[in-house]
Amino acid sequence: MRNLIQFLVRYSNFLIFLILEVVAFILIGTCNDYQQSAIWSSANRIAAGTNNIKTSIVDYFSLRADNAELAEENARLKAELMLLTNNVEILSERDSQYVYSHLDWDYMPAKVIGLTTNKQHNYLTINKGKRDSIEVDMGVISADGVVGVVSAVGEKYALVVPIIHTKISISSRLKSNGQIGGTSWDGRNYRFVDLIEIARHVSVNKGDTIVTSGLTDVFPEGLMVGVVSETELGAGDNYHQTVVELSTDYKALKYVQVLRNNNTKMTDKIGKNHGME
Repeated sequence: MRNLIQFLVRYSNFLIFLILEVVAFILIGTCNDYQQSAIWSSANRIAAGTNNIKTSIVDYFSLRADNAELAEENARLKAELMLLTNNVEILSERDSQYVYSHLDWDYMPAKVIGLTTNKQHNYLTINKGKRDSIEVDMGVISADGVVGVVSAVGEKYALVVPIIHTKISISSRLKSNGQIGGTSWDGRNYRFVDLIEIARHVSVNKGDTIVTSGLTDVFPEGLMVGVVSETELGAGDNYHQTVVELSTDYKALKYVQVLRNNNTKMTDKIGKNHGME
């Protein structure tokens, strides 16, 4: 207690000065409109600056959640688009024995958490697995086009074989004339694949669009694969030597969508019932 009294006595002049300064500022701020306005304006600027910094920090750390929401929304919109396509399709051959329509597909968003582009057998790892209804042989696409096919599935993760794998081929067609071929990767440049089995009588030109053929249960028809970057036909060649620049840039790949064909099991059942095993 004595130390406190000695401290107050020693610094009494300074403490009285501080008290008077505080009283003076209060009187200025409350009794004078101009000073009051200036003080509040300064306080608001400081508060606004602090809130902007806080908001920027929160926004930065919420980017991951925002990206996930965008991926979910994109998948939902694609599913709705496919549903609308099914609903407006006009079936012209109603008197035939078999009527074919567009297949129904679900689009399940996933994030790429690992990938390679410099190997002969490249792979992607996504953060969805069995608990998310992912299965082997499901197709995988991105916002830019075809990515690959699911090859192995764990509880929480799945492995995807991309087009840039020397042992995978995606059934494709030339959009301009409907001719069907397949993709083949030579293991060199991850941006290009070969389009094979296009006969010499077929017209192939630089800039032609390559899309999925729709002849398998893995991908629906018309998904972007890439664009013809060069094509060559020798005098004795039976097939075009065509190089396709892929629409998907694997090194920039962050989010994908896994395709579930809701009619696959029904197709298998029909095939077995008709002896088509």
